[in-house]
Amino acid sequence: TPACCDNCRYDREKYDGTQQVITALKTVKLTGERFLVDHLANVIRGIDDQYVLSYGHNELDVYGAGKDDTEEYWRSVLRQVALHNLLEKDIEQVGVLRLTKEGHAYLQNPAKVELVKDLDFSDLGEESFQQEGERAGLAYDEKLFALLKTLRKKVAKEKGLPPYVVFQDPSLEEMATTYPQTQDELLQINGVGRGKAGKFGKPFLQAIKSYVEENEITTANDVLIKSSGQKSKIKIFIIQQIDRKVDLEEIANAKSMPMGDLLQEIENICYSGTRLNLDYYLESMLDEEKQDDIFDYFMESETDDLEEAIEELGDDYTEEEIRLMRVKFLSEIAN
Repeated sequence: TPACCDNCRYDREKYDGTQQVITALKTVKLTGERFLVDHLANVIRGIDDQYVLSYGHNELDVYGAGKDDTEEYWRSVLRQVALHNLLEKDIEQVGVLRLTKEGHAYLQNPAKVELVKDLDFSDLGEESFQQEGERAGLAYDEKLFALLKTLRKKVAKEKGLPPYVVFQDPSLEEMATTYPQTQDELLQINGVGRGKAGKFGKPFLQAIKSYVEENEITTANDVLIKSSGQKSKIKIFIIQQIDRKVDLEEIANAKSMPMGDLLQEIENICYSGTRLNLDYYLESMLDEEKQDDIFDYFMESETDDLEEAIEELGDDYTEEEIRLMRVKFLSEIAN
């Protein structure tokens, strides 16, 4: 039985969305359960952007299956599938969607699912997918989220950093959901490693503690805890090989993975808060002046969005160079 969600509170026209649900689940599964909503929607709609092509997702059976509908439509479908507890966000990789146990079972034995037309999820943000046991709908405390965003801006200004380097929006949203008040609880937040928690965490913990006390909020004690034991073997392998300064092509070949997939894994490791030293590899690709140019771009940019960086820097640098320099930047500044 689908979980109760915001659909119940909206007087919207419903329709048989069985085929759309199957398409959404198959797309998540066939792309390896490693991508965000935007990418999944692009695959379904048959969009030939750089990511779809670089991962070969234009060759999947689901590619273009929903070409007649808009990006907003498929984003809404994916969110509703999550609210039906058939998809969930990955606890290690911020924003990434994967199938739940129920989602896998559904693909084996599909049943009719009703979706809601034109349901606007634009205010829910990228990380609004329901985790098992969480309430559906708006998953975070909007007032606390706004407070934390203001604090982030203040901390970033004091340290002379772009705000996204301190904590990204999905991390703030999760803080405004679970109300961490200790260092250990802060480390449970996606995208927060020990380095980042040590550099930036104290004022955020103080703000959350004061907010909880002032508003007499009772916080859950059974928050899902991340542990190093949950790291996949491939992540540990990549971290160890980079520590040993092994060429990235050799790492990719050792695991029979395309370079694009390795870059995605490296980015996921970095965004989860682990510091990676890629200097040995970058030195063979870019001289110091070119590295400084990309580093300075991210320091001055309001966002770490890759497409914007490629648009700004792309004539002089390859996508791979920009992505690896972004990892270097975040590892040194944020982690």
